[in-house]
Amino acid sequence: MLLADVAWRLGPRALALYGWHRARQRAGLPQRRLRHGGWPATMSGLLGPAPLPPPPALCANALERLRTALAALPPPIWHGPFAAEAPALGLDLFRPGDVRPVWEANRLAWLPLLVQAARLWPEEGHQAVAEARLAAWCAANSPFQGPNWACGQEAALRVLHMALALLLADRERNLPEATRAFLQVHARRIAATSAYACAQDNNHSISEPAGLLACGWLLEDAALARRAAAALAAALRRLVAPDGGFAQVSTGYHRLLLDTLSVVELLRRRLGQPPLPAPFAARAAAAAQWLARLVAPDGGMPALGHQDGSAFADLALGGPADARGSAERAMRLFAGASAGFPEEPGCCWLELPESPVAPRPISWIASGTRGWEAAGARALLRTGPLRFRPGQADLLHLDLWDGVQPVLSDAGTGAYNPPPTERWWLDYFPTTRAHNTILFDEREPMPRLSRFLLARWPRLASLPQGAALRDARGNRHARRVVPEGRRWTITDEVAGPFQTLALRWRLGPGEWRLLADGVEGPAQLRLQGDAPLRLSLEEGWESPAYGVVRPCRVLVARAAAPVSRIVTRVLLP
Repeated sequence: MLLADVAWRLGPRALALYGWHRARQRAGLPQRRLRHGGWPATMSGLLGPAPLPPPPALCANALERLRTALAALPPPIWHGPFAAEAPALGLDLFRPGDVRPVWEANRLAWLPLLVQAARLWPEEGHQAVAEARLAAWCAANSPFQGPNWACGQEAALRVLHMALALLLADRERNLPEATRAFLQVHARRIAATSAYACAQDNNHSISEPAGLLACGWLLEDAALARRAAAALAAALRRLVAPDGGFAQVSTGYHRLLLDTLSVVELLRRRLGQPPLPAPFAARAAAAAQWLARLVAPDGGMPALGHQDGSAFADLALGGPADARGSAERAMRLFAGASAGFPEEPGCCWLELPESPVAPRPISWIASGTRGWEAAGARALLRTGPLRFRPGQADLLHLDLWDGVQPVLSDAGTGAYNPPPTERWWLDYFPTTRAHNTILFDEREPMPRLSRFLLARWPRLASLPQGAALRDARGNRHARRVVPEGRRWTITDEVAGPFQTLALRWRLGPGEWRLLADGVEGPAQLRLQGDAPLRLSLEEGWESPAYGVVRPCRVLVARAAAPVSRIVTRVLLP
């Protein structure tokens, strides 16, 4: 029954595409397509011999970040616990360990970094280091063998980092033969499993046609570029709503979406290619505005949805915890405005002119979320509609930030495949009890069928100041959020056959003290219900970065039926 429920919710398109992918796999078609692969005899000169352009003027902090990153360059060759010579499409990507850190390390993020360093300090030999590392990477990663060829998206992201490096080096035309070979091999890998990417209805559906489009343009393959442009525009039309909401409701993956589109747009402009078909430009602008509303002055963001620690095309070297570069670049490229970071170093490298700061609305609604701003604080509410699969049981979760400080925050992700001693992460971070919302009868509302697939999605509806849901057991929860200066009022109304409920507020950093009616610390929370509330300040867990877990404090309000209303007032200093 659960499989039938999920199949109905995913819809015939996703099922047909995934079924087609599996049928092709069983028939050995992708494997056959990738059977014969190899690099040319020499893979040197990937960046070409021409002199590099002079660097832009950068502030001292940006230069210091570059020096720090150069001193901490990861090794160019790393396969983790996975076999480097095994056929990529047959690899077990879960039993040996977590492949996610391996993939991140092999996206070639160091390539644009070394081009930046070579432009700044040409006498230090950074271009030669880049060429040597690229040659070593190719020698250690035979095409279509090992973990770094197991995923089409990873091949696409390597292509886009190569494209970004070529743009920084001013060498995106008349490519050397080694660079053409690099792109041709990657294009073969991406295309081999395109049905899988389309079926995912998430970041894969964007990144993989984007990588193919970059290959088509750089290789001057008009037919490939035409097909990829159409696929990318269609994916954006399907997955990004006119209001900027992304099908994969995650601040981290929304950032990756914009970083991917930004590299494509930069390459398009530099090569003089025509604009992508509508509604590419409008949807990209709306998505940029969505992210810009959520980025704190120090680059922090709510950890809504899955977070995998990506920092793609990160020219400012802010890392996963600093999204200022992503927001500012996307706003200048797609919205003709600024996210409020006029001196962002990445935009200096790309020669993107400064733009006026976009106005920040006091409230907004997008597909899957809605938000508010008041007196220096901002809130983000996870809403509907659920047109696409939710990654976590986070519906009606609320994040509240006061400037750069989270007051009420999401638990994060932990890891997709944690070590055996930490397997409990998979049963904790994606659940309702790891979010700022209500759990009825201590029973999760959506049964989990796999790491990324939940069944029995609740029904959601929009409310004038919030949203409401009804779960498969008939329990109803309506949440309204009202900011009034430095005071925020969250009203939760419930009904249904439940016997008990638990409202959790995951508290931000700082010392918190339990009171009779709430807690006080960096802020004050006061709770009131129409039935007795049992309050406790408990230990929970949060994941501030991928693979990192630490304790946190959680205020829990428990009540029994017939409770129907709980009001939480948050008083900010």
